Amino acid sequence: MRFRPCIDIHNGKVKQIVGGSLKDAGDYAAENFVSAQDASFYSALYRDAGIRGGHVILLNSSDSPYFESTRKQAIEALGTYPGGLQLGGGVCPENAQEYLNAGASHVIVTSYVFKNGQISWENLERMKRTVGREHLVLDLSCRKRDGQYYIVTDRWQKFTKVRVTPETIKILGGFCDEFLVHAVDVEGKASGIEIQLAAMLAKHKVCPITYAGGVGSMEDIEVLRCAGQGRLDVTVGSALDLFGGSIPFDELKELH
Repeated sequence: MRFRPCIDIHNGKVKQIVGGSLKDAGDYAAENFVSAQDASFYSALYRDAGIRGGHVILLNSSDSPYFESTRKQAIEALGTYPGGLQLGGGVCPENAQEYLNAGASHVIVTSYVFKNGQISWENLERMKRTVGREHLVLDLSCRKRDGQYYIVTDRWQKFTKVRVTPETIKILGGFCDEFLVHAVDVEGKASGIEIQLAAMLAKHKVCPITYAGGVGSMEDIEVLRCAGQGRLDVTVGSALDLFGGSIPFDELKELH
């Protein structure tokens, strides 16, 4: 298990939000923390600590009046730590190379691949051809419905018909270098992890998977380690002391 840091940017500011509250209408999100520092500040922290593989996420849609300020923050963070961070949020073949050129090690994709509630194999192939499998992370962030985990798109607002299962992960693993999975129902709540989801993800042994959502304490990280059989990396957001929480960043550095 490794610690994978995050920089979530919404309305041009680094924030920690309740994931399930995010709405494009009015650019709304319930906020746990709004930083007085810019994204580059956190990028430099992660760089100086030698922690690679974190992610920068743009939480505004491309037609939002805040999108350009959010995007500017992300580009500056990538430039501060070239090759050390991944970038997600509205990524498609038309803009992916720009983010890689700006310093992203990988681009993270959801909505472009999961179209109209289904996997668009054409778009997935195009994305893989554009950036190469070695630079592609598939985001399988999901919410629970009728006892099953379904991938959600468009900043976690739309359910697809694609379930997160070991079979789905195995098939998609041939197209990407890593997976990122937010457990959206507990994202930003620091109320404990989705144990069932973590145990399912641990069945995949081919490429790295980063789990995010619900971590509120070091005890939760230990629960994740056990449920994930030590195979899952972990992201800590609202519970991290950098973002107003109680888990020391210096302690998590040791995981890396």
